Amino acid sequence: MPTKGRYKTKYAGVYYIEGKGATGPEKIYYIMYRRNGKLIEEKAGRQYQDDMTPARAAGIRASRIDGEELPNTERREAERIALNEAQDRWTISLIWAEYEKQKVDSKSLRIDKIRFNMYLKNDFGSKEPQEIIQLDVDRLRVNLLKKMSPQSVKHILALLRRIVNFGVQKQLCQNLSFKIQLPEVHNNKTEDLTQAQLKKLLEVIDESEDIVAANMMRIALFTGMRRGEMFKLKWEDIDFDKGFISLRDPKGKEPQKIPLNDSARSVFKSIPRHKSGFVFTMNKGGPFTTDLRRRLNRIRDAAGLPKDFRALHGLRHVYASMLASSGQVDMYTLQKLMTHKSPQMTQRYAHLRDETLKKASNLAGAIISNIKAEALADTVNTDKTVSQDATKRKQR
Repeated sequence: MPTKGRYKTKYAGVYYIEGKGATGPEKIYYIMYRRNGKLIEEKAGRQYQDDMTPARAAGIRASRIDGEELPNTERREAERIALNEAQDRWTISLIWAEYEKQKVDSKSLRIDKIRFNMYLKNDFGSKEPQEIIQLDVDRLRVNLLKKMSPQSVKHILALLRRIVNFGVQKQLCQNLSFKIQLPEVHNNKTEDLTQAQLKKLLEVIDESEDIVAANMMRIALFTGMRRGEMFKLKWEDIDFDKGFISLRDPKGKEPQKIPLNDSARSVFKSIPRHKSGFVFTMNKGGPFTTDLRRRLNRIRDAAGLPKDFRALHGLRHVYASMLASSGQVDMYTLQKLMTHKSPQMTQRYAHLRDETLKKASNLAGAIISNIKAEALADTVNTDKTVSQDATKRKQR
C-alpha cells in the first residue's frame, strides 16, 4: 500500500487510500497485522466494487490474526499447491473418465455409466485406489445386497475392479491393497414348461396379433437363440441352402453357427424382408433400439405362465431341456447347439439326461424281468406237460 495518501480509520490496523472506481472516486481498504512475527500488509477490498467497509476490513484482519483464514498470498499458494496435487491424483472418477473414453464401443458402456453414477461415484469417486480400504467395499456390498440381487451387486463390484485394473494397466495409479470379494451367484435356474403349458403357449403365440414378438418366441423355442442374437440377426446371416445360421457377436465372443432346422426355416420364410436387412424389425423396418419385454410378457401372461418365466430366455431353456430329456442328444452336442463357451454351463441340463437314462435303464430291467417271467412260465408249462404225460403212462 502506498505510504502517501494513506488514511487511518477508527479500527486498529485498517487504512485506506483514495482511488478511482467505475463510477468515480472510491476508498480502497488495506489491513496490517503480524503473523509469526512477520509484518503483513494486504488489500481488503474496494468500497463499492467489493462492498468493503472499515468494519468488514477489521473483521478480516481479526480472522487473519486468529489463524482462521490465510493471508491472500498464502491462500493463493495453497490453492496452487492443491491444484497441482489434484492434477497428480488419479481418483476413481478421473480413471473412469479415461476408461469411458477408451471403451466407447463397448456394448455394456451405457449400463456401466448407470452403475458408476448410481453406486460407485459417491463412495469412491474422490478417492485414489490406494486410499480405498476393504471395509469400504464390504460396506457397499452389504448395503447393495439388501436391495438387489447378488448378480446385480456382482456387476457393480466387477466394474469397480475393472476401473482400478485399467488405471494400473495405464500406470495411472497403484492397485488396491486387497482383493474385491464378489458375492456368490447361484445362477443355475433352469426354466422349463410342462407339456400342457407349452401347448397353451403355442396356441397363444399362433393367435397373437403381435407378429414380431410371436416370431421371436418361436425362434427362441426352435433354435435356442439368445435375445441379443435375434436382435442383431440379418438375412445375410441365414444360409437357407446349407442350413445354418451365423450368430453376430455371440455371448462367447467367438463366431458361431447353429443349424437351421425345418421349424425355424418355416418361421423365417414367413417374415417379410425390409431394406435395413434385419430379420426382426420395429414398425418402420429399422433394428430394435428399445426393449421388447412388455410385448413378450403380454403373450406370456395370456398363456398363464408364471410371472418369473422369461419369455425369450426361458424358451431357450425349454429348447435345451427338450433336447436333453430326449435321450438322443449328448452333452457335447447340446453345448454346441447352445453355443456355451464351457461345458459347465451345459451341465445344468445333465440331470434331465440322467433321468432319461434312468428310465431307459428301468426299461431294460423291465424287459429282462419279462424275459425271465416268460422263461419261468415256459419251464412251469414244460414241467406240467411232463407230469401229465407221466400220469397217462401210469394209467395205461
